[in-house]
Amino acid sequence: MPDIETPSYGAATRVDFDQIPVVDLALLDQPDALPAIAAELVDAARNVGFFYVKNHGIDAAICARALAASRQFFALGDAEKASIAVDQHQRGWMALGMANLEGSQTHDAKEVFFWGRDVGSRDADVLAGLALVHPNQWPNETAPFLRPGLLPYYDAVMALGRRLMGCLALGLGQSRDLFEQAYEKPLGRGQLVYYPPLETADITAMRFGAAAHSDFGALTVLMQDNLGGLQVQNRAGEWIEAMPIADTFVCNIGDLLEHWTNGRLVSTKHRVLNRSKAARFSIPIFCDPASDAVVDPTAFDQGSKFPGMLAGADRQPIQAGVYIMAKNKKNFAQYEQPPTTP
Repeated sequence: MPDIETPSYGAATRVDFDQIPVVDLALLDQPDALPAIAAELVDAARNVGFFYVKNHGIDAAICARALAASRQFFALGDAEKASIAVDQHQRGWMALGMANLEGSQTHDAKEVFFWGRDVGSRDADVLAGLALVHPNQWPNETAPFLRPGLLPYYDAVMALGRRLMGCLALGLGQSRDLFEQAYEKPLGRGQLVYYPPLETADITAMRFGAAAHSDFGALTVLMQDNLGGLQVQNRAGEWIEAMPIADTFVCNIGDLLEHWTNGRLVSTKHRVLNRSKAARFSIPIFCDPASDAVVDPTAFDQGSKFPGMLAGADRQPIQAGVYIMAKNKKNFAQYEQPPTTP
């Protein structure tokens, strides 16, 4: 990996992979093996909040096409990308400087293309005005490769995410289909993320590619390239490297699922620092339930193998899309003012 010297503000420890477990899904469809896999996933989700999955069943060619489409898109000029400038439905291209995560003193050093479930303008949820359900902004003239490159990957990862959610429910002592109704029309959000190499001004500002944060949604499934840079805060408060492992995804629990499980699963802080001399690319898919799904922590009060952690007002039901939209408004500049053309 072509590293530059790591800035002191981004120091993290490289550790053995057992600090972020690798879960093998090869036998996921075998009933006899399922309880052990579910227990392994829950153990990782409770104690770390992050885990890798291998033998996940998604064709490597689908992953490669999505990553190639990302590289090709971000190679376009800013004027071309600005033709689909990010809107307040969180669709389209977000320019450098528009993401300032809560608590960070500076903006993130990244560009992002956002998309989600591919719906038309006459979709019932769009007409109903459900939060974050909206047609995608596909740049069909400047980047006709993007939609066919991303949708097969998105569909495959969302299917994997639903299987993982079922396993987590089972491992917590609930029915495997506990989340199914909430995922009939999932909000699932995708991002192409481009992290340019650090510049002197970034280091002076102590800037990250993504400042320390926890994810807003339920379950994140991430494909990262081979450059590294993802760092996870362990339970002792130390930052550790989530190094790339070939043919795996990195998965983590988000705030919504921590709430949904009454604190039984942990939403863990993480950050990104691209310390290489090359551009870094990643593709997270946020496997979230329907926008109008009610996320109710009391769903786990009966039959769970583990005690809940929330109390009082924290146990109130919340609506998935409304919650995520509220978080977006605190973190992204397009909600403060219309995005401007570079």
